[in-house]
Amino acid sequence: MDPNTGKKDMFNKLSKELALRKLGEEQFNRKTISFYRYVILDNPNELRDSLYKDWKNLSVFGRIYLANEGINAQLSVPEHNWDKFVSNVHSNKYFKKMPFKIAVEENGLSFYKLTIKVRNQIVADGLPINEYDVTNVGAHLNAKEWNKAMDNGAVVVDMRNHYESEIGKFEGAICPDVETFKEELPVVKDLLKGKEDKQILLYCTGGIRCEKTSAYLKHHGFNNLSQLHGGIIDYTRQISEDNHLKNKFIGKNFVFDERRGERISNDIISKCHQCGSACDDHVNCNNVNCNLLFLQCKSCRDKYQKCCSLDCIKVVNLPIEEQQNLRKKEKNKKMYYSHKRVSLNLNKK
Repeated sequence: MDPNTGKKDMFNKLSKELALRKLGEEQFNRKTISFYRYVILDNPNELRDSLYKDWKNLSVFGRIYLANEGINAQLSVPEHNWDKFVSNVHSNKYFKKMPFKIAVEENGLSFYKLTIKVRNQIVADGLPINEYDVTNVGAHLNAKEWNKAMDNGAVVVDMRNHYESEIGKFEGAICPDVETFKEELPVVKDLLKGKEDKQILLYCTGGIRCEKTSAYLKHHGFNNLSQLHGGIIDYTRQISEDNHLKNKFIGKNFVFDERRGERISNDIISKCHQCGSACDDHVNCNNVNCNLLFLQCKSCRDKYQKCCSLDCIKVVNLPIEEQQNLRKKEKNKKMYYSHKRVSLNLNKK
């Protein structure tokens, strides 16, 4: 029983280390999937508890956000419970006929616990309600239509953050140098100024950010908007199923789970942030007080103890008790902004 809520077994209580150990001991395979829908939820908190109970019983892991405006979910489902999970989702009045996007690389290591949170929005965008209408969005293009539009010279815009597009993107895409989706929306509007009547193609990981972007841009006078149906994930599936379709996405598709990326093509378009060698593997700094997400090759990972800076190397080599004491100090609660690029060249003395 949770002493704060009075609810039983409604939150994960395992440490990350124990949860990962239990995941590694599983004797079955998992499907990694994602889905979203903009739909008015009458009581997100009540729905949250209902979904948590049902999905925990099916051993589902993942990260799910609910809001009055809908659901945004990334999940890992045991294969032997797949049919029960689909039935559970589709039986819900809000999620009838919900389409699922299946991950490119299904290794079952994407999530290690179930987290369902109620938020103000399913994607944080900072927009006032009068700046968009999610019922008025761009045309949804399948992979074949998308490729044709690219060949015809449409303007292609990546609606993801810089650390996502850094490792993979569509050929010739505009990739805004931004940290968050909230920051990206006005930047994209300014970048597209003067192109209000040109065909504009929007893409993201699974489609949800493009849904909001196309509604926002339509509100601001852009008349010929299209978005990639199902995002990069479903584009890859369609390409793999049709040998006549050319893959126009180069590199990796960044994913927000323990895998951090799915390889779409063999191209490596980014470099290690520390030595400059070809690399598209994201890591989090080994100093948990930093946790910076950055690109680090295996050589630098070994050389610098999976750290982003000299300061962090010093911290991880302190006794555990000293590291914990450091985190208790107000000025050290967060040493670096989470996605800021590594600027220190560790090869310099």
